[in-house]
Amino acid sequence: MTAAMTASTTASTIASSAAFPTPLISAESLRQRLPEAFVVDCSHDLAAPEAGAEAFAQGHVPGAVHLHLDRELSGPVGPGTGRHPLPSREALAARLAALGLRRGQPVVAYDRNFSPYAARLWWLLRWLGHEAVAVLDGGWQAWLAAGGASEAGPAATRARGDFAAVAQAAMPSIELEPLLKQVRRQTRQAPELLVVDARSPERYAGEGETLDPVGGHIPGAVCRFFRDNLQPDGRFLPPAQLHAQWSSLLAGRDPRQVVSQCGSGVTACHNLLALELAGLGGARLYPGSWSQWCSDPSRPVARGTTP
Repeated sequence: MTAAMTASTTASTIASSAAFPTPLISAESLRQRLPEAFVVDCSHDLAAPEAGAEAFAQGHVPGAVHLHLDRELSGPVGPGTGRHPLPSREALAARLAALGLRRGQPVVAYDRNFSPYAARLWWLLRWLGHEAVAVLDGGWQAWLAAGGASEAGPAATRARGDFAAVAQAAMPSIELEPLLKQVRRQTRQAPELLVVDARSPERYAGEGETLDPVGGHIPGAVCRFFRDNLQPDGRFLPPAQLHAQWSSLLAGRDPRQVVSQCGSGVTACHNLLALELAGLGGARLYPGSWSQWCSDPSRPVARGTTP
């Protein structure tokens, strides 16, 4: 087979297999897609920011690269930005290309932390217009449990890819000021949107806050802890179960009326992934989330276990 034929066959294979049936992929399905898939380890620890990179060096899916939440999956932190502002589309696309990602190449994201950081990359890639992305269901633990191989050391060096951001896909978001206006208006009128907080019930209530200087939640927000999307083994609940649970929470609202937030816009993506799996896509991300909201004492704060 000539080099041109090989390149053509490779491109055809990538194009035909780029789309994933769902936003999740099993460990066995990932094994079948290697080495074609571009695998990204997103492991992170908010309390120990270098722990994810260290865990990657100790063992990762063969051929995977690591992306750091603070330095690559987020933009620069400044006054009032929140802890993990979105990166610029251009900067993230350039970083992915530098690591070897090609246009249309299927991407699989995983972590070791119940999948919030992988979900962040899933959302970001869709935001860049890249549809061929899935999260490894159950993460690193599921990969090992399925007999997946482990590779230690740094990521292998690849030739630069041609990945670039395209027209922004339908991954909507809402910024602080429009959300603040709606939240204030809803204190006097019927609710126009539903804010869903992905943090733990304790942090939602304002109890034991350790990551942000103020405890509490956005007035009117309801709590849906991101781990409630998962089975005990870390895999997502079946789509039908997610649909039933989220439909109950939405209480007849169109998903486009939903705003997903958390502490800094990370675990909020986990809830958005769950909504997508449930067939209820269209909700918006509030990237700044609680860390941005609580940075100004003039913004209203609610505490306790009710909205």
